[in-house]
Amino acid sequence: MAKTIVICGHGPGISHAVAQKFGRAGFQVALVARSADKLSAAAKSLEADGIQARAFPGDLGEPAKVQALFGEIEKAFGAVTVVHWNAYVGAAGDLLTSKPQELRNVLAVGVEGLVAATQAALPGMRGQPDAAILVTGGGFSMYDINVDKMIVQFGAMGLGVMKAAQHKLVRILNRALAEKGVYVGEVTVLGMVKGTAFDSGQATIEPKTVAELFFKLYQDRSELAVPCS
Repeated sequence: MAKTIVICGHGPGISHAVAQKFGRAGFQVALVARSADKLSAAAKSLEADGIQARAFPGDLGEPAKVQALFGEIEKAFGAVTVVHWNAYVGAAGDLLTSKPQELRNVLAVGVEGLVAATQAALPGMRGQPDAAILVTGGGFSMYDINVDKMIVQFGAMGLGVMKAAQHKLVRILNRALAEKGVYVGEVTVLGMVKGTAFDSGQATIEPKTVAELFFKLYQDRSELAVPCS
């Protein structure tokens, strides 16, 4: 039976490179994000590369919708083997002026959505020796005064809070799911990635480099997190 990876929060950078890497390794690829048109175009580009892919538009910040999306994916492809969580919201940049609801929305996508996806995929993951949840982490999660200064300077306060919470969640899920045979890990991206919304022309990290690290995490299943700079 073919394995399936669900790319949650698909975009043109890291997540598309992950879709290509796992797809070329024989995985069926389910793409999830809000934009149906962009997802459809991405799925077609993967299919042109010989990868079985399909778009599943939806809101990853609503647990009930996440559950429903995974139900649709399992009907189309069967049990999920790997979840790649790459979803985020860039709102609540200034926590001194942003509405509290903005921060709630950021956390809903980055943290609550990840929990909902884990719960939705877990029943089908049981019994699969290579089941995994792979998360795109970020340097904003670090407890460092220089990182904090950068977060304030860039107007990325909400994202900083979310990435810190998400990093802790990854560690907790890693421990909680180890006895169930499901590996949980993250690649911590310590810089700007080429071709993404953060790329102002000075990005240095290639999406393919991050994808290679994710695939190595998936295969080795030993380290909790690896940095990428």
